[in-house]
Amino acid sequence: MPVEFLGIAATNDGSETTPRSGAAFDKEYTLRLARAHEDHGWDRVLFAYGSGSPDPAPAAAYVASRLERLQILLAHRPNVSYPTFAAKTFATLDQISEGRLTVHFITGGNDHEQGREGDTLTKDQRYERTREYIRIVKKIWTTHEPFDHEGEHYRFHDFVSDVFPVQQPRPNVSFGGSSPAAYAAGGAEADIYCLWGEPLERTAEQIEAVKAAAKAAGRTDVPRIQVAFRPIIAPTEELAWEKAHRTVGAIRGRREAGLVRHHRDAAPENAGSQRLIAIAEAGERYDRALWTPTAAATGGAGNSNALVGTPETVAQALLDYYDLGVDILSARGYDLLGDAIDFGRHVIPIVREEVARRDAEREAAREVQPLAAVRG
Repeated sequence: MPVEFLGIAATNDGSETTPRSGAAFDKEYTLRLARAHEDHGWDRVLFAYGSGSPDPAPAAAYVASRLERLQILLAHRPNVSYPTFAAKTFATLDQISEGRLTVHFITGGNDHEQGREGDTLTKDQRYERTREYIRIVKKIWTTHEPFDHEGEHYRFHDFVSDVFPVQQPRPNVSFGGSSPAAYAAGGAEADIYCLWGEPLERTAEQIEAVKAAAKAAGRTDVPRIQVAFRPIIAPTEELAWEKAHRTVGAIRGRREAGLVRHHRDAAPENAGSQRLIAIAEAGERYDRALWTPTAAATGGAGNSNALVGTPETVAQALLDYYDLGVDILSARGYDLLGDAIDFGRHVIPIVREEVARRDAEREAAREVQPLAAVRG
């Protein structure tokens, strides 16, 4: 199966290790970073969402209108707009990008962060709302006649959109989470299911949970699987590990100095972050290259487990996940621009070449099997 690479479409040059040098929305940097991804072999970039961050939808439209190939993954929280409005926004962005949009729906795993924008629902209620929201958006994208909706969270009458996506029947829906409620919602509704980087054994368990949820929802297909990492690469193993320890030191230094805004003071509420912390407490290194101190230093905040080593080592580690059934690999460094270029130059080609070789071998084996059966 083909493999795809997802990078980050940051709107400024700040990261966990360095403060941003300009405004929250640096238009020139945003385009420069996106163009670096397009020029160095990446397939798509994520426009993330934060309560106080620049609005990702117009930022994505700005980039999409200036680049020709790079695909867009737009993060969206259902609490910030009504689904009728959101569906039109997404369809318009799919028109602007000429069919390059995927929408990533975020339920929200932290009550404090959700409350910043007036969302007071419980976590279970948020998952119920997200499922209803996604179903409405899908229907709006694909329905050309007015319809009514009477649901638990949304009610409207005689609605029909006048703008539809380029992609038919609709753009893909992306979803993430590591709780039973997340598996149930994403297993039912997602085309792509997103996980944070964990040890291979745990990732395999999560993939099986997603597949089981899809089956329980009555699906005959299963979502594609995406896994996210923070690669730390260098020409030699020794240099890579020196870089890794410098990176963790910088993360800790900024947090200890109070230079990173927190939205929680206690243990994380979301299952994904809880899993990352538990994995870090159990050990620093797993499998071929997975390293957990970066996750521990951030308190399990988001995509934070690293893959450390030479480009060859990191590429082979990514291929281990590919062998589990992961076909979308998400990667984001700490020097956003420089790391995107280095990863695109030195890691992506190795992975693509090896995936092509493995796929060719599997295809050849499939062609031989019927012939062997006839001879037998």
